[in-house]
Amino acid sequence: MSEVIALNDLVAETHYEYQAGWFSAVNPAHTPQTAQELALQWPPQIHRFRTRSSQATLPRAYITGSCRYLRMTAGIAAMPHQGDRIFASISRLTEQADPPVSAMLMTGDQIYVDDLNFIAPDREFKEILSKYRTAFSQPNIATLMSNLPIYMILDDHEIEDNWPANRSKADDILYTNAIGAYELYQASHSPAHELSSNGQINKQLDRYWYQFTEGDIEWFVTDTRTRRDLSNNNRRILDDAQEQALCDWLIHSPARVKFVVTSVMFYPDRKRQGDDAWQAFPEQRLRLLETIRTQGIQNVFFISGDIHGSLTSRLTHSEDPGFEVHTIVSSPLCNSKMLPYAKASTFILDQPLVRTAAGDYRHELTSEVISQDNFAHLIVDTEQIRVSYHDRDGNLLQSTNIRLR
Repeated sequence: MSEVIALNDLVAETHYEYQAGWFSAVNPAHTPQTAQELALQWPPQIHRFRTRSSQATLPRAYITGSCRYLRMTAGIAAMPHQGDRIFASISRLTEQADPPVSAMLMTGDQIYVDDLNFIAPDREFKEILSKYRTAFSQPNIATLMSNLPIYMILDDHEIEDNWPANRSKADDILYTNAIGAYELYQASHSPAHELSSNGQINKQLDRYWYQFTEGDIEWFVTDTRTRRDLSNNNRRILDDAQEQALCDWLIHSPARVKFVVTSVMFYPDRKRQGDDAWQAFPEQRLRLLETIRTQGIQNVFFISGDIHGSLTSRLTHSEDPGFEVHTIVSSPLCNSKMLPYAKASTFILDQPLVRTAAGDYRHELTSEVISQDNFAHLIVDTEQIRVSYHDRDGNLLQSTNIRLR
């Protein structure tokens, strides 16, 4: 019950309207020709979206968020309105925003395949599909997704908590089913798919990471889950090809602002449970930092979620005043009462992130740590990025201005 249709040659900065209709072919003897004669059912709702501007220097706006917990027991969602509530607030903001919101980035844990994992974990394909259908058919998220471009990338709970560190041979079927559902409901409408020569989607997919561009702003959405290598001799969170593509993009892209999406935090590091994010892969993280620093790359921002807390922070170098990198974290969209929120005390903030012979990478928070359900509203203009966090009712929690170089 999922399909992607490519609409090519749309006009930039234009409002479009569309409807979605269907027909029911209950007779198995129908052919494509006879099916064309069936009456279409047209619901009255008209959906609207706006294509992006092709002008390079216009201010842009985005929404980011992650970790939407929707508990399901025996195939039934428990209080689904709680997990859907925040999307009504996001829709209200996007209707009034100036500059208009270009897209929402959902940076992981859009569903929890493994909720109540210790009691009755879902492992079958039909069970996982049911979770996606239930999660994405709630009224507020359905309205938002029908009117605003949504970019997604998976984290661990689309498969299993802390994947793949806890993987066993018995999980092979789970992975096949979970990743099949992910491809249908998330990866299917992302730029990870290329267009075929006939202008339609090429459904062959060999990777989940992707890039997209809007004006002089570019995004590189990484896959930090399915390409991990946990072996002692080649430990990495990104595979070789993805790391090389990311470095090439950082070095050669002419974009004024570069957003790198990573579902798990790039920094700061946590005091506990430090084996799942970038801090467990220090060599690869340092290679990226050194690439950014030695190449003099400016205005790099790492966007992430995962931690059930939101913050902004700045990374500098003790011997290189030209180096500066920022992270913007937004999580969760909806938490479970069984899962704690992150606090400032969760993170290691009293020592350098990395010490090297060339100098220390030092970091500091540039915002308070938000410990409640929230989403982030990013506005990128010519001089700064304004990061505003809102609660599940849309109320402003705090704002931070990050100067561009």
